[in-house]
Amino acid sequence: MVKKTPLRPSKARRQSVLPSHGRRERRSAETRERLFRSALDLFARKGFTETTVEDITEAADVGKGTFFNYFPSKDHILLAFGEMQLAKLQAAVEEARRTGEPMPQFLRSLGVRMTQEPIRNPGVIRTLLQAYLSTTPVREAMLDLQKRVHALHTEIVELGQERGEIRKDLPATEIAHVFRQTIFGTLLFWSLYGDATLHPRMESAFNVLWSGLAPRNAGAVSAEIPQAEAMSVSVPPFTCGD
Repeated sequence: MVKKTPLRPSKARRQSVLPSHGRRERRSAETRERLFRSALDLFARKGFTETTVEDITEAADVGKGTFFNYFPSKDHILLAFGEMQLAKLQAAVEEARRTGEPMPQFLRSLGVRMTQEPIRNPGVIRTLLQAYLSTTPVREAMLDLQKRVHALHTEIVELGQERGEIRKDLPATEIAHVFRQTIFGTLLFWSLYGDATLHPRMESAFNVLWSGLAPRNAGAVSAEIPQAEAMSVSVPPFTCGD
């Protein structure tokens, strides 16, 4: 009697099945990214309120119904942006704990990391502010997102205090509020220009901020930058006229 061998998919067939699933996931991720980027670009050019879902799907070159497979509403594009920034911040905090990078250098690099998206699309900052001031259903979710951002900023400050790199005579939560307001204010004013001065503006704001954050002793950690570097880019001053 000839022993029958159980039927099994050939190796070639098994290999073709797995990549197929991977391709679907990749195409789905690419479609979502295209919708996301198209929406941010339209928000910046037309305004959040004026942009419709149809505008977004037309710019992304997909069917209108496809949009709702990825986002419940256009408001959720802003939430997705916020969650993306939050994930970057969370990763930065974990990296700071793991590497032990000095706090002045870490905070400076954090500013660069967190402004990559605004540099790509300056108008997104104005769009976010518009959403915060609106009465859209997503506003509460965005405020909740900001609470989580503040919690991470507080964690960063506490880490610096534990290391003796940030003053301890003020509550970490209070310092975190000032830090966040400084960064957001700098971003907001820069968005009026949308030019190449964001990093120099952040550098200037950080150096002033650090003068108040550093430990209250003669051996405080210095965050000074070389004079030549500081003067390499002319930064328009922030005035009432801005």
